[in-house]
Amino acid sequence: MPVLTPAAAWAVLLVAGICEVGWAIGLKYTEGFTRLAPSAWTLAAMAISVILLGWSLKTLPVGTAYAVWTGIGAVGTALLGMALFNESREIARLVSIGLIVAGIVGLKLVTK
Repeated sequence: MPVLTPAAAWAVLLVAGICEVGWAIGLKYTEGFTRLAPSAWTLAAMAISVILLGWSLKTLPVGTAYAVWTGIGAVGTALLGMALFNESREIARLVSIGLIVAGIVGLKLVTK
């Protein structure tokens, strides 16, 4: 894979983070990897997520990229957990998710 421009690396990292959300939510549907189709989709999302993270690392600093990747995964998974599985929407939880988003934005702003 070619080296990416910084803007392209950030875009690839965003897609990698979205794929991380997909596999994290997918785990719920695999029922311990006993269901074939959800298991296959989850494993594919895992592989795509890690491959795209690795590609973005050709351009972005590893600490920043990894923190942003996991942050996107954490925020997206928490929000989808609320939407799909009726998980808690307590204000403290929402504020905490907001702090993760602030950290992601902060890392993006200070990284070239």
